[in-house]
Amino acid sequence: MIALIQRVTQASVTVEGALIAQTGPGMLALIGVEKPDTQVSSDKLAKRLLGYRLFSDDHGKMNLDLLSSGGQLMLVPQFTLVADTAKGRRPGFSRAASPDQATQLFDYLAEQLQPQVSKLGLGRFGADMQVALVNDGPVTFWLRADP
Repeated sequence: MIALIQRVTQASVTVEGALIAQTGPGMLALIGVEKPDTQVSSDKLAKRLLGYRLFSDDHGKMNLDLLSSGGQLMLVPQFTLVADTAKGRRPGFSRAASPDQATQLFDYLAEQLQPQVSKLGLGRFGADMQVALVNDGPVTFWLRADP
């Protein structure tokens, strides 16, 4: 599984003109699922998301993780993260999990994270979403959790 994480002051997801999720300061994580991914991959990614230090301590150093900062979390499914862009001018999606597998693992990831964060917002799998965010820093990292 892949996560593109961003430290945000706020984030929101709108579908068909309706606001479906909104968070305050914390992390926005765009989530991509590949064919070999399993619940073990999801567990590893959940641990990395919660423990990755991207928030500043009192000395301005990125020493705080999501839990110790009290930040909120927004998860947004994003199958284009797994695109093969190595050659040509069009991305290939042969590495992407099937919609059923990806939905199941995205939902499982959300279930694992829900009880641990102060607030969890979710994008909608398969929807045409408009994602708005204010990237704080900007701070953006790419995380991978192999199966």
